[in-house]
Amino acid sequence: MTSHKNTQTMKPATAAKKLGVYLDATPEEFQEGVVSRDELNALQADPPEWLRELRRNGPHPRPVVAAKLGVSTSGLVRGGVTEPLTTEQIEALKNESPEWLRRERATQAEVRKEAARLKEKRLQENEKAAPRAE
Repeated sequence: MTSHKNTQTMKPATAAKKLGVYLDATPEEFQEGVVSRDELNALQADPPEWLRELRRNGPHPRPVVAAKLGVSTSGLVRGGVTEPLTTEQIEALKNESPEWLRRERATQAEVRKEAARLKEKRLQENEKAAPRAE
């Protein structure tokens, strides 16, 4: 008896998310098909020119825009950024440094600081609990 391995496939939106690109900016054949796990791995290992161009210049999806600006996706919305941005637009925002961006970056820095504090606290609690368990 032989086992047949089913090829995993995903919707183009899922593949675009995994590739970190904005689906509507991808080629039509990418948007209309399904993407197998092997195809996704091939795109990641040796990206075609269209994928390199999208990653370099955009338009970028919200999670990528947020990461490049150092804010959360919610922070983007609070700042009024609801559309995908190009790398050029992201750089312009960084240079302008509007009040909302400075505020959201500060908020994000506090969130990271608090997450690090909680992680350290959990580690210390686990270390204290470990000797008692022996």
